[in-house]
Amino acid sequence: MTMQPQIPLTRDLVLIGGGHAHALVLLRWGMKPLPGTRLTVIDPNPTAPYTGMLPGLIAGHYAPEELQIDLVRLARHAGARLILGRATGIDRAARRIAVPGRPDVRYDLASIDIGITSDLPSLPGAAEHAVAAKPLGAYAVRWDAFVAAPPDPAPVVILGAGLAGAELALATAHRLRRAGIERPEVSLVEQAATPLAGVGAATRRALLRHMARQGVELITGTTAAEVTEGAVRLSDGRVLPSAFTLTATGARPHPWLAQTGLELTDGFITVGPTLRSTTDPAIFAAGDCAHLAHAPRPKAGVFAVREAPVLFRNLRAALTGARPRRYHPQRDYLKLVSTGGRGAVADKWGRALDGWLLWRWKDRIDRRFMRMFRHLPQMPPPHLPHPLTLGVAEELSGSKPLCGGCGAKIGPGALAAALSGLPGPQRADVLSGPGDDAAVIELGSTREVITTDHLRAFCEDPYLMARIAATHALGDIWAMGAAPRAALVQVTVPRASERLQADMMAELMAAASAVFRAAGADIVGGHSSIGAELTIGFTVTGLAERPISKAGAQPGDALILTKPLGTGTVLAAEMARAAPGDAVAAAWASMIRPLGPAAAILAPEAHAMTDVTGFGLAGHLLEILEASGAAVEIDLDAVPCLPGAEALAAAGEASTLAPANLAAVAPQLSVPEGPKAALLVDPQTGGGLLAAVPGAAAEGLLTQLRAAGEEAAIIGRVVAGTPHIAAA
Repeated sequence: MTMQPQIPLTRDLVLIGGGHAHALVLLRWGMKPLPGTRLTVIDPNPTAPYTGMLPGLIAGHYAPEELQIDLVRLARHAGARLILGRATGIDRAARRIAVPGRPDVRYDLASIDIGITSDLPSLPGAAEHAVAAKPLGAYAVRWDAFVAAPPDPAPVVILGAGLAGAELALATAHRLRRAGIERPEVSLVEQAATPLAGVGAATRRALLRHMARQGVELITGTTAAEVTEGAVRLSDGRVLPSAFTLTATGARPHPWLAQTGLELTDGFITVGPTLRSTTDPAIFAAGDCAHLAHAPRPKAGVFAVREAPVLFRNLRAALTGARPRRYHPQRDYLKLVSTGGRGAVADKWGRALDGWLLWRWKDRIDRRFMRMFRHLPQMPPPHLPHPLTLGVAEELSGSKPLCGGCGAKIGPGALAAALSGLPGPQRADVLSGPGDDAAVIELGSTREVITTDHLRAFCEDPYLMARIAATHALGDIWAMGAAPRAALVQVTVPRASERLQADMMAELMAAASAVFRAAGADIVGGHSSIGAELTIGFTVTGLAERPISKAGAQPGDALILTKPLGTGTVLAAEMARAAPGDAVAAAWASMIRPLGPAAAILAPEAHAMTDVTGFGLAGHLLEILEASGAAVEIDLDAVPCLPGAEALAAAGEASTLAPANLAAVAPQLSVPEGPKAALLVDPQTGGGLLAAVPGAAAEGLLTQLRAAGEEAAIIGRVVAGTPHIAAA
C-alpha cells in the first residue's frame, strides 16, 4: 500500500471577525475543507452573538448562552486557527493584519465581517454612562446586572427610534415588568420627526400601538446633548432621568477601516457583486461592515446569512483559480419585529401582520438557525486499511483522539518501568537525576537546575502554543525555587511552503522570546525539523542557592495550590467539540500565566514544592509524599477548578492520559467518587505550583498570592503516615 503524501500548507486565508457570514463559512468549510489552505479566524471573543435573538434576550425569553455561536467549536470543526484578539488595521502592501498583543497576522486572502457599532463617541458622557446596543456583549452583561436588582424608580432612556431601538424599547418595558416594576419608565428618543424609518405605514402604526400599551414614551425631533450618571440632557433643554442609557442610533462603521486605504461608502467597505473589495482583490467583506456597490441594501442580518454561501464559494474560487459567483440580494425582506411579550409584527412590501403566531414563527426561525451551530455535523473517520496487524483494532476500539499538551505524555506506570533501570548519577557534582522536577548540578557555591519539556500542539495557533509551552517548561525551574537563565528550543513544524514555515517560526519564536525574557532568561539556541504536526519544546536552565526538592514536607504543613485544575479535561472536551468556548478561553489564559510571581512568594517558606503537570494533582502530590515519607488529607471542596471543568468531568469528558494517571495512584488514593475526584488525576498543561508550607505561615502566604492575582487555595494538610491521599 502506498502512503498518501502529507499535503503542504501553501496559502493563508484569514477571516477577520466572527459575524454571521463568517460563522456560516466556517460551518461549510468543516464539511468541505480545502487542502493546502491554512484558515485563521480573528475575533476578540470565544463566542459571537446571534443578533436576531437579542430582543428576546433583553425581554427575558432567552438565556444568554442560547444566542451565542461558539467560535471555538466552529474553529475546531473547520480545522481553523482561532486568534482571540481584535484586529485594528491592515497593511495591504505587506498583507499583514494588526492584532495588538501578538505579531501581525499574514494573509494571502482576507475576508472582513466585523459588524457595526452603535456607540456615540462624540456625545459627551456617553462613553462613561451609556452602553451601545452593538456590539451586544457589554450590553447584555450590564442589562442582566441592572434587571437583577433594579433601582426604584428605574427609568431607561434609549437613543434612536429606528426598528432596532423600538424593538429594544418594547423588550425593555416587558422585562422591567417581569422584574417587579409595575409601571416601567422607558423613553425612546429620535432625532427625526417620524420614527421607525424603513418600515411601511401599517407596520409603524402597529408598533406605535404596542409602545403606547407598554408605556414607552416616544420623543421625536430632538437629540441627546449629554449623558450623565443619572440623566440624559436633550438638545431642546429637557432632562430625562435615566438609570440605564442605551444607544441604538443605527449603523456606525468601525473607525479603523478608514485607515486601510480601501474604497469605503459612508465608512463601510465597498464591494462588488462577488463580495470582493473594489480596491483590493485580496480582500472580501460581508455583513453589516460591507456596502454592496451594485445593489445597496440596509444593514440587516438577513443579508449576511444570504451572502455566506456566495462568500464561501468565492473564497475557495480565489484560492483555486476557479470562476467566482455573483451575489444578488433580494429587493425586500421579511421583518419580524418582536413586541416585548411573545408577540411580533411582520413587515414586507409595505404590509403588516400582528400577533402571537408571528412570535412563534420568528422563534422557530431563530432556533433553527442556532441549531446549525449547536449540532455540528460529525465528519466520518478515515477508513482503516485492510488487513491490519493483530492488536491494532483493539488499541483503536473506542479510543478518543490523542490529547495534546501534557495529556499526550506516556502514562506514569509505563514511564516508571522504563526509567527503573537507569543508573544514578556517576559524577559528584550531579546532585540529582531522574525523579525530581529538574536535575541539579553543583557549580561552586551555587546550584544549576536543568530540565526539558515539550508539548504536542492542541490548537492551530503557533503563537499561543509557544507561549503555553514556554510557560510550561519554566514550571520545573520555578518549582525548585531557581531563577531562569537560558533556554534551548526544539520545534517540529508541519509541512508547508517555505513562506508559511517562516511565518510559523517567526510567530512561535516571538512568543517564546517574550516569555523567557520576562522570566529573566535568554534563548541561546535550539533545533528545528519538519514533521506531521506542530510540537514545541524547550530545555531550560536556572540558578538557585537552595533548590527546593519534592522531599521535605512535614506533618502540620499546609498544602497550597496556585492554579485551578481542569486543563486536560477542557482540552480533551474541546477536541471532541464538547467544551464551551468560554471555558476553553479560560483554560488558555490559565496556561499562559507564569509561575514566577507565585514561586517568589512560596520559595522562601516551602518545605517541598513541585508544579502540577501531566500526572495530575494526585500523581505529583504522591511524589512529594513518597519523597517526604508522609501522608496528606485534602479538602476536595477547597480544590479550585477552571470554569466548566467540573461540569465536563461530570459529563464523562477526560483526557486520554487520565486512566493511566488514575491507575498509578489508585492504591494510595481514598476520596469520594465524583467530578472533583476525577480532576485530581487530570493531566495539567501549564499547571500551578503545589507547595507544602509551614501551617502557621499558610494564611499569610495565601493573602500575598491572592494580592498578586493568583487563584491560590489551601487545599489540605500534611499528616504523619505512609504515603497516602485521603479526603479530610
